[in-house]
Amino acid sequence: MTTSDDVREFALSLPETTEKIAWSMPTFRVAGKMFATLPEDETSMAVRCPKVERDELVLAEPQKFWIADHEASFAWVRVRLAALEDLDEMRDILLDSWRQAAPPRLLEQRAGQAG
Repeated sequence: MTTSDDVREFALSLPETTEKIAWSMPTFRVAGKMFATLPEDETSMAVRCPKVERDELVLAEPQKFWIADHEASFAWVRVRLAALEDLDEMRDILLDSWRQAAPPRLLEQRAGQAG
């Protein structure tokens, strides 16, 4: 099962990512822009997600994804860690959120490393 420690470890492995406590919870930021949080009891994570995709995810897999009331007007979705298939799925979700927040220079840099 994926844990908050797995989320923290992977998030902090991404370029220029820092952890900062905000709203009494761990938040993860790339170049100062937040891309993930570990809300409440750290059994879920909140990540950036375009609203259209977010709504589709919630409809397709409501046991895994949901929208917190206070985040409904923002492009964020919650993910239940226990519902994730494996660490690769968690990494894919976090990496996608990181890409949405990362500055272009980091995206280009990461693309160059992947090739």
